[in-house]
Amino acid sequence: MATLRQLEYLVAIVDEGSFTRAAESLNVTQPGLSHQFQALEREVGGPLLERLPRGVRLTPAGRSMLPHARAALAEADRATVSARRAAGVSTGELHLATLYSVSSGVLPTVLGVWRRKHPGVRIRLFEHRRSDEMAQAMSAGQADVAVGPLPEDWEGTARHIGAEEFLVVTRSDDPVALSDRAPRVRLSDLAEREWVHFTPDSGLADILERACDAAGFRPRVAVRTEQAPSAIGYAAAGLGPTLVPANTIPPHFPGAFLRPDPPLRRQLTGYTRTSPDPVTASFLETLGEHAPLTPAHVTRRLRTTERSARRTPTERE
Repeated sequence: MATLRQLEYLVAIVDEGSFTRAAESLNVTQPGLSHQFQALEREVGGPLLERLPRGVRLTPAGRSMLPHARAALAEADRATVSARRAAGVSTGELHLATLYSVSSGVLPTVLGVWRRKHPGVRIRLFEHRRSDEMAQAMSAGQADVAVGPLPEDWEGTARHIGAEEFLVVTRSDDPVALSDRAPRVRLSDLAEREWVHFTPDSGLADILERACDAAGFRPRVAVRTEQAPSAIGYAAAGLGPTLVPANTIPPHFPGAFLRPDPPLRRQLTGYTRTSPDPVTASFLETLGEHAPLTPAHVTRRLRTTERSARRTPTERE
């Protein structure tokens, strides 16, 4: 059976691109590394790497084995950290996977609260563009916990956090923001507009496309960006409306934001591959209690806009 040390050698050789550099990075002799790697190839019954004049290339067997090797090493690291935590040692790292939009919206508040409880635990963050990409990384053992939409048929532990609200963001003097319907807007009313869209590899692009498709149109693109905070800035500057999680809108935002009609929400969960250890469980508890799904400053402003829209023209004067 392959040992963790042999799997570590395989990963190092692939990552470094040569046996020599792998030996240097692991601080072992090259003959020792080569001997262990040959033992691994004998164990699996065939070559895992093809030696090239400049570098190495994985064989089909090597390509099949590599993700499992990475997962085994990651799981071994977490097993050590988990054992130390269970013994009452509040040090080490919490490995956390999430989406870019969740990282900029929900996590700053949650991690601020959680870190005060566990000041000795470092946080290693893995940010992903899409939820399916994150789910694959979690299945391969990338992190202790992920925060985002729950993958279908997930077999690990999951804690439901709640639904985050998506809002249409635009410039402050946009006619839809000044209409009698505010703070609500039908996306179909924006069908002829150019939108601040997202790059095709962003999960937010899928959300915007699906919402507009349900409203009967395909959004025209004024500009594309990868990040929700950038989209918010471009929309406020007048490049076009955009659609973002409410928790990514900063306090004292100078533009306008409105609720889509019908509403658009995304369910968030914290999920793990195995039963969470005490520190991971503490993080999930903090996440459930403090995640700002729709921040107070956003809710207050929407209510103020709604009350203003209900007043008669004379009352507004």
